[in-house]
Amino acid sequence: MEEIPVKVAVRIRPLLCKEVLHNHQACVRAIPNTQQIIIGRDRIFTFDFVFGKNSTQDEVYNTCIKPLVLSLIEGYNATVFAYGQTGSGKTYTIGGGHVVARYAFFPKFSASIVEGQKGIIPRAIQEIFQNISENPSIDFNVKVSYIEVYKEDLRDLLELETSVKDLHIREDEKGNTVIVGAKECQVESADEVLSLLEMGNAARHTGTTQMNEHSSRSHAIFTISVCQVKKNIEAAEDGSWYSHRHIVSKFHFVDLAGSERVTKTGNTGERFKESIQINSGLLALGNVISALGDPRRKSSHIPYRDAKITRLLKDSLGGSAKTLMITCVSPSSSDFDESLNSLKYANRARNIRNKPTLNFSPESDRMDEMEFEIKLLREALQSQQSVSSQTSQMHREETPDKNKIHSLEEQVAQLQGECLGYQNCIEEAFTFLVDLKDAVKLNQKQQHRLQEWFNTTQEIRKAILTSFRGSQGVGNLEEGPQHITVLQLKRELKKCQCALAADEVVFNQKDLEVKELKNQVQMMVQENKGHVVSLKEAQKVNRLQNEKIIEQQLLVDQLNEELTKLNLSMTSPAKETCGDGPDARILEKRPYTVPFDTHLGHYIYIPARSDSRKVKSKH
Repeated sequence: MEEIPVKVAVRIRPLLCKEVLHNHQACVRAIPNTQQIIIGRDRIFTFDFVFGKNSTQDEVYNTCIKPLVLSLIEGYNATVFAYGQTGSGKTYTIGGGHVVARYAFFPKFSASIVEGQKGIIPRAIQEIFQNISENPSIDFNVKVSYIEVYKEDLRDLLELETSVKDLHIREDEKGNTVIVGAKECQVESADEVLSLLEMGNAARHTGTTQMNEHSSRSHAIFTISVCQVKKNIEAAEDGSWYSHRHIVSKFHFVDLAGSERVTKTGNTGERFKESIQINSGLLALGNVISALGDPRRKSSHIPYRDAKITRLLKDSLGGSAKTLMITCVSPSSSDFDESLNSLKYANRARNIRNKPTLNFSPESDRMDEMEFEIKLLREALQSQQSVSSQTSQMHREETPDKNKIHSLEEQVAQLQGECLGYQNCIEEAFTFLVDLKDAVKLNQKQQHRLQEWFNTTQEIRKAILTSFRGSQGVGNLEEGPQHITVLQLKRELKKCQCALAADEVVFNQKDLEVKELKNQVQMMVQENKGHVVSLKEAQKVNRLQNEKIIEQQLLVDQLNEELTKLNLSMTSPAKETCGDGPDARILEKRPYTVPFDTHLGHYIYIPARSDSRKVKSKH
């Protein structure tokens, strides 16, 4: 998703007649052939578009607004908002203000004058409907709404009876800001839109101040919503059906109330309260512009919720719309501070970056596809129903014959089953008699009767094979002489099955043994784990005991060293004499553990070398 910066245009109005009468000097001027403005002596600002005092409404529209109208038709959201101090020409730039309406009531003024004074909104409306007329293959649906923000309250300028409490600012599932409860009027022509615009303008809060005779006392947002349905024949290879694409885009025209200084406007009472609310909203807007325009604060909180106007412009500032900010400034030297502040805010707004996106409606596209699929399924269902009705009629006509055929087939199947049973009995008897003939000695009469029975059996077998020739094919005739072999194989098969059953019993027993062995192995594994744990604990205890033994051995070595030193100190010749001399005093020194008796000193053997650590006693 490509990011594009917010476009900023600056328009300098001419000096007013009263400013000329008071000898006000122009402190703001456009540098020719550049997009730069100089204020004061040396303060230079660069913007995307700069319009001097001689610029026309047509020049402003063609340069800045016309590309946004084309983007609206393509499916992008667009926003134009006018910013500046009171009396700087915002309302005139946006809608032409009261000038067009005033000229319209005087026939002596030519239509060209009225046409030349038209602002951005009337020209954009004409451009939109001209594009609609040039695209007859696209179904357009145009709606308009007009909302006023007066003292932080929302008013519907197209439905004045709507209560302020019924209008709420919400966010849809895509994060776009919408006004719940606002009236949207569906329009069919540009004249209808202009009439609604004039009706809304008449309902706006305006008043007279010392700086502006027709000062806007509120923020106004005029929204044109364009819904278009494009038919895409290329969606199907054969071109037999249409795929629809729904695009819903909006164009917001925002006329902001101008910032005011009480010392200049002379507002008192209700006008003073209005000025406070206007300046509060514009301050919140300035904070949002500063936060979005400062690269160091992009990741920080953006104070959209500080005012209603900033919440409504959330999508336009840092959102998914293409936005143009028109900053209107006064060239009068008396408005130097206000003009400088406006230019600073406009310069910060150039750093704001939006991410415009096409406003497709996948739900509507999916709905059209489903409707087309339902249509195809209905046609297929009707075709299937017609075929089914024809089939059922044919079935009803053929039902008696089918029932008769079905009963005959059942009888034939029953007879064939009986014949098969008799044939099996004959084959078993034949096999039994063959075995009996070989095992038992028969007399001549019995052999004769047995031979006759064999012959009869062969004839019956041939007759059965002949009767099945037509139904089962010629290939079955060759199976007749093999019946005996088949019976023998069946017997062998039974034997194999019995052996297999015995093997299965053995296998089941083996499986049980394997399961028992597995259980034993698992138990042994668990026991092994317990032994391992016990072994680790024993090793730990052994390690601790070894450490204690080492500590005790070190203590013993230390004691041996001390004892050796004590023995060395008693190697003087005076150790055998008992007296009160210094040597006796040495012997009288006792360790802290075991007392030493002086009369036992001669029983201690002192080795010749001092490095020996063993103490031997004479017995």
